[in-house]
Amino acid sequence: MKIGELAKATQTQTETIRFYEHEGLLGKPPRSKGNFRLYGREHLERLAFIRHCRSLDMTLEEIRALLRFQDAPRENCQAINDVLEEHIDHVSRRIRDLKELHKELKSLRDQCDGVAAECGILDGLKSVSLSKAAAGHSVHSVGYRKPPESSRGPKQSAKN
Repeated sequence: MKIGELAKATQTQTETIRFYEHEGLLGKPPRSKGNFRLYGREHLERLAFIRHCRSLDMTLEEIRALLRFQDAPRENCQAINDVLEEHIDHVSRRIRDLKELHKELKSLRDQCDGVAAECGILDGLKSVSLSKAAAGHSVHSVGYRKPPESSRGPKQSAKN
């Protein structure tokens, strides 16, 4: 199948497929005489695996580690548990951060008195942003773990 067919079958943008190839997560397919990429069932299955891992918010490095074990089925799989345990810890931290964000947003919402010039929400957002900027911190409250630049991949829609 050609890249467009693989993209449609997995609901993945073609740019994302090319990115996964470039990152070594998805093997380079053979080419047709017309220089089209020709993907097989193994590409479809591997891409589905990668997409499922991404839907679980795993980084490309975590996926890369899991794929190494998938490619070496006779290896001891304890390291797979370690990868998953580390990811679970990350998710737990993120949930705590999101709960804190939720409380902060509700607190801000309660500061609205209906007049934009005297809006407690706008004042609260401005003062928090300024104090965090002055302290050299990110303006974002939630501790979302962004993977390193090299493992982020192309900007994707919510489906990717």
